[in-house]
Amino acid sequence: MDPDVLVIGGGNAALCAALMAREAGRSVLLLEAAPRDWRGGNSGHTRNLRCMHDAPQDVLVEAYPEEEFWQDLLKVTGGITNEHLARMVIRASSTCRDWMRRHGVHFQPPLSGALHVARTNAFFMGGGKALVNAYYRSAERLGVQVRYASPVDRLEIEGGEFRAAWVGEQRITAKTCVLAAGGFESNREWLREAWGQNPRGEWPSDNFLIRGTAFNRGVLLRHLLEDHGADRIGDPTQAHMVAIDARAPLYDGGICTRIDCVSLGVVVNREAERFYDEGEDFWPKRYAIWGRLVAQQPGQTAWSVIDAKAIGRFMPPVFPGVRADSLPELARKLGLDENRFMQTLDAYNGACRVGHFDHTALDDCHTEGLAPAKTHWARPIDTAPFYGYQLRPGVTFTYLGLETDDTAAVRFAGQPSTNLFVAGEMMAGNVLGKGYTAGVGMSIGTAFGRIAGRNAALAAAGQPAVRGAVR
Repeated sequence: MDPDVLVIGGGNAALCAALMAREAGRSVLLLEAAPRDWRGGNSGHTRNLRCMHDAPQDVLVEAYPEEEFWQDLLKVTGGITNEHLARMVIRASSTCRDWMRRHGVHFQPPLSGALHVARTNAFFMGGGKALVNAYYRSAERLGVQVRYASPVDRLEIEGGEFRAAWVGEQRITAKTCVLAAGGFESNREWLREAWGQNPRGEWPSDNFLIRGTAFNRGVLLRHLLEDHGADRIGDPTQAHMVAIDARAPLYDGGICTRIDCVSLGVVVNREAERFYDEGEDFWPKRYAIWGRLVAQQPGQTAWSVIDAKAIGRFMPPVFPGVRADSLPELARKLGLDENRFMQTLDAYNGACRVGHFDHTALDDCHTEGLAPAKTHWARPIDTAPFYGYQLRPGVTFTYLGLETDDTAAVRFAGQPSTNLFVAGEMMAGNVLGKGYTAGVGMSIGTAFGRIAGRNAALAAAGQPAVRGAVR
């Protein structure tokens, strides 16, 4: 078919765009690169959506006002964000859940111990896979045409206007197009190119694991940037990158491979030395810095070390930790230099100033005279048994993308296209210059997916794009 609106991608942002365009009465074709069994991209590995709210709302407790959400985002990005677009996403997050419910998404209160985010994040019942399946069911019921195993190789663009897409030798035309095909995190060659070689002669990206889909190879992203000169945003080395279990699979390990006990102990590198403040802030705000930190260590690996006091205070990972009855035994089992490991642990234990320990608050347990300091939740690691988890960087999605505005239009030499739009990971770098906070990727994808779908439908009808989020 030659639809009014062509959507390229198969995850949350693409589905939101397809549903919006179809609700507006346009014919829609969605092309998903993955086969049906692997549809949904990284969205299938998600759990929740970060939501602004000024008072308790269904599964959300207390309040999480716009300014607090903005300050959280400002802190994790270090100011590398477009405030106008970021605030638009934040406001949109407060009103999207009813629309999501109409398309079959259900929400539930967070499970006990789920990152302490009952106030800030709405959890999907059944997780991201259930959300993806609900959207596909709704799309098919509404008449959206879906084709799986259909990777788009290239686009025809003339004067900044979309003309056609190619799937192999098949040419598909449409009045308008939405790009939502993800980043380039599963393109090992591009990761190597972006990260280069470090002074130790290592190629850091060779040791990265990919938490999500194997189908996000960035083919269209590179095509738009290099062949068509689309305006770009973001640093190719910046990504949602998490410290995960070194035993995780190369692709699609998902959330269960994450190691959540970092803030409850210490993290040491291959030289058995600490290298960052494990207690800098709450884990939902800081967990995504640890992948990059580990990537900067020798061999792109590190070990999270805890004792018995930490057990039961974090979400258990899928793989058990290495267990030992003494710290010297743990060092030997982890393959670390025993003397240096003990020097590090003894220095840390001696520097701990334990007050009132409370992992749900920025408590007063800290170290003194130690570099790097541990500023919260610092307790001696002195109670057997002891556990160690080897870490590797786990890439979720990359931030290099297409620059856009509040219409979601792709831009060429500063001029917005009238019929080519972008959503999801392909433009997340407009809001996320670096860093991450739990659930914000789904907030961005939902907000811009809906904007892109609405404006693609308007463009297909010969009408101008509307600025701002869908209300």
